[in-house]
Amino acid sequence: MARVVCPGGIVAAYAWDMPGGGFPYEALRDEMRGMGLAAPMPPSPDASRIDAMRDLWTGAGLDGVETRELTVQRTFADFDDYWTTILGGPSVGPTLAKMLSEDISLLQSADAHAFAADANGRITCGARANAVKGKVAN
Repeated sequence: MARVVCPGGIVAAYAWDMPGGGFPYEALRDEMRGMGLAAPMPPSPDASRIDAMRDLWTGAGLDGVETRELTVQRTFADFDDYWTTILGGPSVGPTLAKMLSEDISLLQSADAHAFAADANGRITCGARANAVKGKVAN
């Protein structure tokens, strides 16, 4: 990106904090590991560390490199809404699609206990990402 952005332009990105437990479906991944199942990981999870991102931007010759942590929350209508969203997710959906129905049922039950529903049945998940930006030299 530093090579193709015009001089003075900003190069920015973010990544879920995989090593720090910031992935949106971290509760599900914890339950999978607890059941002895392989929880899918990206090929280079350490690349999402804030210091690794800062080093990459600095090493690319960008000026004024800044990093920050982003914290977000997402509320689902209920556990079924959350689960339907997970099944369609590119990170864990394909792994879940290959699992035996008995394992899926156990996983759903365990994962449901990780969330406290509000008075209307809604559940909220938190996630954390690391962001980095820098300016291409003039």
